[in-house]
Amino acid sequence: MKPTNPSRGPPGPLLYTPQERQRRDATAWTLVQGVLAPVQFLVFLVSLGLVLRFLMTGQGEQAATVSVVVKTLVLYLIMVTGCIWEKVVFGCYLFAPAFYWEDVFSMLVLALHTAYLGALASGSLGPRGLMLLALAAYAAYVINALQFVLKLRAARLQQAHASGLEVAA
Repeated sequence: MKPTNPSRGPPGPLLYTPQERQRRDATAWTLVQGVLAPVQFLVFLVSLGLVLRFLMTGQGEQAATVSVVVKTLVLYLIMVTGCIWEKVVFGCYLFAPAFYWEDVFSMLVLALHTAYLGALASGSLGPRGLMLLALAAYAAYVINALQFVLKLRAARLQQAHASGLEVAA
């Protein structure tokens, strides 16, 4: 039996109702998100290295450019599938109360990545400007990724707390 403190409720507001948790656990989109998130992070790390290499040495512009485009395409994929996941679990494609601020910040991440593609296509920024814009997009991505990691941690803590109460009851 896990020790529980009955005077202390679950940490923070509940992220999922029991029905939402059941839908989350039943949908294949949860697995899709679970696979795409680390893939995106790996693509980000490789691309970040290539972008920094270009900015420091002036070498590898094409590789860095291709890597940012690939990172952006993976971002679009995870955003589309994430919207589908959110619709299945919460009934809306974006801005479900449980993930409102993560979704708001995701819009900034998308805007910066899309601005990169626009600047690349239009030639409005030189190579260095493009890479600096990519770094801004990547900084926003890291903040957003941390938001989601913290939210997932909170959900796990709440689920563990709820399980502890059930065992103690």
